[in-house]
Amino acid sequence: MQRADARFNRDRVVAAAREAFASAGLEVPMREVARRAGVGVATLYRHFPTRTELVATVLAERVDDCGVRMRRALDDPDPWRALSGVVREFAERQIHDRALNEALLGPGEAFQRERREHAQALNVLVGRARAAGVLRDGVGADDVRAGLLAIASLRRLPATTGARVIGRVADLVLAGISA
Repeated sequence: MQRADARFNRDRVVAAAREAFASAGLEVPMREVARRAGVGVATLYRHFPTRTELVATVLAERVDDCGVRMRRALDDPDPWRALSGVVREFAERQIHDRALNEALLGPGEAFQRERREHAQALNVLVGRARAAGVLRDGVGADDVRAGLLAIASLRRLPATTGARVIGRVADLVLAGISA
């Protein structure tokens, strides 16, 4: 059982890391996370001996939330609303949560199962949209993925222009795939 003050410090570290990773990406120095949390570096390392452990803790809840959103899209009876919603949510994450996309799109072993599940869900969504006739002839899951990668490539734009440009590219992707 963890002492209340230790639990409090751990929660502060996780909250600070969540914010730092979302705004600046996964390469934020551990010292900066400790500073944002208002704890010493030793306290941070006592709770998270490695960067990998901190990243995994912070991102696990985000990845779970992403999975919940994909399942909601799969449950949506409107194929276009489901697919376009996934594209728009993806674009929003590029603007507001760099860390999640670095984890899901980046190399490495972490979150491989979730990557596969998201890819399978996207295949289903595209198949449903194609069957409903709401996609342009010849558009497949790989075309939608190419659009998502184009959106993701813009995630490092400055905040002042990033939201506008990413939103516009998402609109263009959706216009390009719709029937």
